[in-house]
Amino acid sequence: MFTGIVEELGEVAGLADLGDSVRLTLRGPVVVDGAGHGDSIAVNGVCLTVVESGTDTFTADVMRETLDRSSLGALVVGDPVNLERPMRLDGRLGGHLVQGHVDGTGTIESRDRSEHWEVVRVSLPADLARYVVHKGSITVDGVSLTVASVDDRSFTVSLIPTTLEITTLGRKQVGDLVNLEVDVVAKYVERLLAPAPSAQSPEDPA
Repeated sequence: MFTGIVEELGEVAGLADLGDSVRLTLRGPVVVDGAGHGDSIAVNGVCLTVVESGTDTFTADVMRETLDRSSLGALVVGDPVNLERPMRLDGRLGGHLVQGHVDGTGTIESRDRSEHWEVVRVSLPADLARYVVHKGSITVDGVSLTVASVDDRSFTVSLIPTTLEITTLGRKQVGDLVNLEVDVVAKYVERLLAPAPSAQSPEDPA
């Protein structure tokens, strides 16, 4: 479990196409510190498992399902990436509960710059719109953000200078893909409020 508070702006140090998967080598001395085989690290909001680690890099395998559902398949060597280690149970929940399970991707539609912050509009897949609410939480490329406005096809977030400086969101351009993870609490509430499936009696045909 993560919080959406990016610890480090790393970069893609290597990429090997294995056909049905990709092996990524990522540079991030902060998140690599103490990391070992089997540990989890979120990369642009995607929870990946450490296969190998060195002094300032780690390697992770990205399966086809993840490549199809996220923007990781578009990464190239040198690209910046948001990195975060899992939350410790004795740590502070600075953002919101983030699983690292990307629900889909959106496209940056506009960037409205002002003196002290920037408003970014991101397209919203139709199947995710019902989970996004005004002043609710959403994860964009692994960054926990508050929804400033939302409609059926897009939402906006306001980015402060710190977010622009230490995450990929300060470098993304109009037309770029970003990973989206909606608040898991909304999905559980929907599931719990859905009508229960009717029970089938033993006499009913299968």
